Amino acid sequence: MTPWGNNPASAIVFKNLCYGWGAKLTPQEVADKVKHFFKYYSISRQKMTVLTLSYHTESYLPEDNWFDLRQFLYNARWPYQFQKIDDLVHELDDDRVHLGESSALDKLGDASHGGGGMGVVAAGSGNPNVGL
Repeated sequence: MTPWGNNPASAIVFKNLCYGWGAKLTPQEVADKVKHFFKYYSISRQKMTVLTLSYHTESYLPEDNWFDLRQFLYNARWPYQFQKIDDLVHELDDDRVHLGESSALDKLGDASHGGGGMGVVAAGSGNPNVGL
């Protein structure tokens, strides 16, 4: 049992995105986006391993990926995880999840869209409008 209960990571991502995008997208649309991401992530994950871990040309190790034990070959179908997402979609009944008036993250994102911002929004900056 994980700290998040019986929910796999993809279901947790789905729940968070439903909360963040609920006023714009239905849970089914969010589920399709999450499934698309995890499918192509699992197909491309092995491309992140460039050299075998035992081959290095230097006597010192400039990177800390030597003990990176993360899995890099995944089942691209994700049967258990996608079934959990489908169960959550059926629980929500294709209703839009309403956030109310406006969230604090939307207010933060307004500066990057109207001349007040400087440059490009960094990935992981908390702006839910990045990538939409």
